[in-house]
Amino acid sequence: MTGASTLARELRDTAQIVTRVAAGKSLASEFDRMAEEGSTSARGALIDLTHGTLRRYGRGQVIVGELSRHRRPDPPVEALLWCALYCLESGRYAHYTVVDQAVRACALLEKPGARGYVNAMLRGFVRQRKALEARISAEPEALYQHPQWWIDVVRTCYPGRWEDVLAAGNSHPPMCLRVNSRRTTTSAYGEELAERGMAARQVAEHALLLERPVPVERLPGFPSGKVSVQDAGAQRAAQCLDLAPGQRVLDACAAPGGKAAHILERCEVGLTALDADPARCAQMERNLDRLQLRASVRAADCTQLAAWWDGAPFDRVLADVPCSASGVARRHPDVKWLRRARDVPAFASRQTSILEALWRVLRPGGKLLYVTCSVFPQENDTVTDAFVASAPDALRIPLPDAGPAQWLPDAVHDGFYYALIEKKA
Repeated sequence: MTGASTLARELRDTAQIVTRVAAGKSLASEFDRMAEEGSTSARGALIDLTHGTLRRYGRGQVIVGELSRHRRPDPPVEALLWCALYCLESGRYAHYTVVDQAVRACALLEKPGARGYVNAMLRGFVRQRKALEARISAEPEALYQHPQWWIDVVRTCYPGRWEDVLAAGNSHPPMCLRVNSRRTTTSAYGEELAERGMAARQVAEHALLLERPVPVERLPGFPSGKVSVQDAGAQRAAQCLDLAPGQRVLDACAAPGGKAAHILERCEVGLTALDADPARCAQMERNLDRLQLRASVRAADCTQLAAWWDGAPFDRVLADVPCSASGVARRHPDVKWLRRARDVPAFASRQTSILEALWRVLRPGGKLLYVTCSVFPQENDTVTDAFVASAPDALRIPLPDAGPAQWLPDAVHDGFYYALIEKKA
């Protein structure tokens, strides 16, 4: 728990990050920027405050609007109020502590004239909380904490489960481990965790779901590559690729490398891993080094074949394509602020281009696994169905794990979509 003496500074830093995210910056880039600037705020506290605040899309905005009679304050002050409201509702701090530290944060934000306003707004929330809850319950964005267009899409596509999908997007994500089968067994590693007082249950072949998240440095054998952190939904990729020793395998959008590493842990294959961002390629190589795994890592746009492909076809292609990330919003809560309805067809167009390019590098008889971390069908079945219909040598086949294509986010895993397409010989 953050001490009251540091809460004002952390509220300031969080408000600055949230202001930039609300203006269109990504949360990851903001943390990178703060690291470069040598911020003294504790990273763990900032992650909690930023993620907690950003997950509550709509709620903070509506509450501030109700209390201020819909007169919007300056963006940094409004963001500070959203952060303070999250602190008040988290139950971690006394009300007077949050109010006092938020008022102090005004000066740190160079907004000393807002102190009285922030004090009045937060005290008003504490006094009127029950009445406010009743008023905002009729506001879908405040109730479901997602943009209205997102709510509409999910409600239309999943009429029996839409509220569960949205609720999962607002929850704390589970922490799942991927046990390195080259180093140990899943059951043996589960026993190691139990010996250290960390309860976990097996949810897939190499997946252990922790009862409570822990810092990675507490995981036995993490530095030496015995285990990695990877969602159970993401671990489907290596299994659904239908791997065999000696195959040439392409991971076309590979960074940060979790799926690539799992492929190499499961099977002796020749792996080429691409990513368009050189910095992310460097990160991927560091992750592979930790696991003592080797791949040919290339910084390249997978659709620009002349820049990276030597003409030798691949037996398996993993197309983990860029997408809306709507299935992992709880891990990346800034996507609820950054995405627009128009982005979804734009992603679908890019995904189609990637499929068409990668199909050319797959040998006849080979298999391509199309993957997104999206729950929007326009990026999933719509893309794959149209591609298969347009390519006479493409055949969609059942997934090797016999599971459904779409996994919706729940208490065990995030939301992922998988489609396996075979190239007719």
